[in-house]
Amino acid sequence: MLAACGAWYGRFMLGLQHDVNRLVAYDPDWPHAFAQEAAALRQALGARVRGLEHYGSTSVPGLCAKPILDILLGVAPLEDWAACRAPLQRLGYDYVADAGIEGHHIFGRGRDAGERTHLLHIVAFGETEWNLNLAMRDALRRDPELRAAYAAEKARAAAAAPTGRAAYNALKGPFILRVRERLRQPHPGAVPG
Repeated sequence: MLAACGAWYGRFMLGLQHDVNRLVAYDPDWPHAFAQEAAALRQALGARVRGLEHYGSTSVPGLCAKPILDILLGVAPLEDWAACRAPLQRLGYDYVADAGIEGHHIFGRGRDAGERTHLLHIVAFGETEWNLNLAMRDALRRDPELRAAYAAEKARAAAAAPTGRAAYNALKGPFILRVRERLRQPHPGAVPG
């Protein structure tokens, strides 16, 4: 159920209207779009940036995604997120609170108020949310079976909820929770530290 959507954002195909859940095929230019945005974020935020990662479906080669670049920004302590607000607003980001994701402070950006091209999630660097989000990204990158299962789950969610982000997220949420729980468990054969 992949369909073309979005529009050119600079030289990158990014953007989706609010509340629309449409998936597109992976675009090999997305890592370049992240690198460009990361440079602007590092310039604007300076030493506040403890970690900056491309994550979410646009960071996983071969995985369908909503054409919205997900960025994970780690700060320490988490309370430092508030000092990021004004510089992010100057870059065109608006604050959307936690959007139902505990431990995240989320900022969005788009060409206009009705669209998103970027979502920036600020979390505590090196803490649980930072580690689990990157572990899931890395698991999806290296495990083709997991990637295919997640793609199928996303396609089912988008077909069942073509509009409404909350409904789409709720439908794919149990899959994500199962993967995250598995990632929390020690690996068989691992030697305790």
